[in-house]
Amino acid sequence: MTMTRESAETIGLQVLAWLVSNEDLLPVFLGASGASEADIRQQAGNAEFLGSVLDFILMDDAWVTQFCDGQNLPYERLMQARMSLPGGEIVNWT
Repeated sequence: MTMTRESAETIGLQVLAWLVSNEDLLPVFLGASGASEADIRQQAGNAEFLGSVLDFILMDDAWVTQFCDGQNLPYERLMQARMSLPGGEIVNWT
């Protein structure tokens, strides 16, 4: 399924809002990314930043499951969104 960049950004924003509301996971994201809470506010509309948010969530199946179950989304939708944002292209090394 092809996803538009606009749809991917919307999902990225939904993930970001979920992440910010998760008081256990937000500090993990901030520590792993080096971002501050001010950076989150400033970069929320930046497609590259939203891609990094999706990269973070996609590191753990439990996080994907928690988010998608809460939003009633198919689990693969997050990867589809990531692939539609800058830096998410599939690399062919051959």
